[in-house]
Amino acid sequence: MLQAQSEFADFHGLGHGIVEASHRSAAYKEIQERAEANIRELLAIDEDHEILFLQGGASLQFAMVPMNLMLPGRPALYADTGVWPCRAIQEARLMGEVEVVFDGKPTGYSGIGDPTGWQIRQDASYAFICTNNTIEGTQYRVWPETGAVPLVADMSSDILSRPVDVSRFGLIFAGAQKNIGPAGVTLVILRKELLSRVPPQVPAILRYSTHSAQRSVYNTPPVFAVYMVALVTDWLKKLGGLQIVDRLNTAKSRMLYDAIDSSGFYRGTAQPNDRSKMNVTFRLPDEGLESRFIREAEAAGLVGLKGHRAVGGIRASCYNAMPKEGVLALVDFMADFQKRNG
Repeated sequence: MLQAQSEFADFHGLGHGIVEASHRSAAYKEIQERAEANIRELLAIDEDHEILFLQGGASLQFAMVPMNLMLPGRPALYADTGVWPCRAIQEARLMGEVEVVFDGKPTGYSGIGDPTGWQIRQDASYAFICTNNTIEGTQYRVWPETGAVPLVADMSSDILSRPVDVSRFGLIFAGAQKNIGPAGVTLVILRKELLSRVPPQVPAILRYSTHSAQRSVYNTPPVFAVYMVALVTDWLKKLGGLQIVDRLNTAKSRMLYDAIDSSGFYRGTAQPNDRSKMNVTFRLPDEGLESRFIREAEAAGLVGLKGHRAVGGIRASCYNAMPKEGVLALVDFMADFQKRNG
């Protein structure tokens, strides 16, 4: 943020900021290429996969995936692990047949279980998962075994938070606003062989093949957002890469879960084996205490702890940029709140 501030009005001596630069300029081309190279290095992405910088967030990808990848007469398989994959299912059903291979709704989306045991029919168009469920506080530890069926993943909330074997996936997409950069750009990592599936009747701007051919500049890209992606991925590389980042995220989440489990006052909402390192969700004995907890936390400088409106409760998001000191401050506040209200 400080580097962006220092370069905002004059980017590398251009006399203007990158936010004012043409997306056809040499300055922007270097930024996009750097962002792409950083992501490819951090995730060890092979040459069989393309990196695209698109717009519209994950919500647009819910529609673009079936528009581009669904094959006639061949169903798409979806795992319903929460609010966001449920929305993806709704969009896919507008395009063709959908089969739900896992339904977490009966258990309140509290867990994922063992996806390696799911029945993946080999005539399916693709299989879709959401790797981290921000609202419900669950996260995949292992991936389903899909065989020849391309695995598609919404990684909006845990991309670049841990190493991932990208070769396992046909397509990965992620809205930037959690771990990659500010809202406005959407990262898509696509196995190149899938580009041949794109139907010609799909509007040009909604075809992955269009953006691949035009190297993500078919239309004006979100220049400043991509610039921020370059800075964030520079920072992740300086930290030492995703193994180091994962170690830090594991330590942060463990501190919070230990505080919850040992309290006898706070109650985690996700099943222990499926708990998210990114979004720690928990409840207090009653909603009145939860409202008081949120008010007093904000007064103490701890913000953004109110759970999603769909489920209530408390949600502490521990994305890459959250320092360990912030988590320690929350743990101390939780202990003090319990002492006064438990």
